[in-house]
Amino acid sequence: MTEDGPFDPPHDSGTLTTSGTGAPTLVVIDMQNVFGTPSSEWFTPKFADASAVIQRMLPAFGERVILTRFVAPAQPEGEWVTFYQEWPWALVAEADPIYDLVSPFAESGHPTVTTTTFGKWGAQMERAFADSGEVVLTGVATDCCVLSTALAAADAGIRVRVVADGCAGSTDANHQRALDTMAGWAPPLIEITDSDTVLAHIPLR
Repeated sequence: MTEDGPFDPPHDSGTLTTSGTGAPTLVVIDMQNVFGTPSSEWFTPKFADASAVIQRMLPAFGERVILTRFVAPAQPEGEWVTFYQEWPWALVAEADPIYDLVSPFAESGHPTVTTTTFGKWGAQMERAFADSGEVVLTGVATDCCVLSTALAAADAGIRVRVVADGCAGSTDANHQRALDTMAGWAPPLIEITDSDTVLAHIPLR
């Protein structure tokens, strides 16, 4: 598949809203078995903690939620060839269970953007956003797919709020380094926040 493969379309520091032009969209990055299973070489230690925070946030966003998945390409190209030589077990079909979303995200019915790249911002995500002008970003790993998605979205002129307690890094130190990098990158395009602050400014449905 290509990095902009099929997409299943979805059914300011001020107050967040959930409808109308510019309403924020919750983007949940890569809550998958490959990152959440302790026996996986790509296990993210605080995965369960981030998952609990994200689940608490979901009702406030209603249908304005986009999930993402990282999968291996059918045929790696360029330096990805070297990458998958180092991680050969990960070069499997995108339908392999390691790339499945974990519960309850897998059963949520929210649209899912699937890419072969760490960063999830691209044509699929842009189509999914419709009239939304703000990303509320959560998921894993803070120092890889979250970071690369946040920077690309900000480059595209999208306001990004990264929910620190709704993300998890490869290590606690890497998580914090990634947050610090994003916090210092062209504010106010990217803002580091927490779930309580987000939920305090958006009505529960």
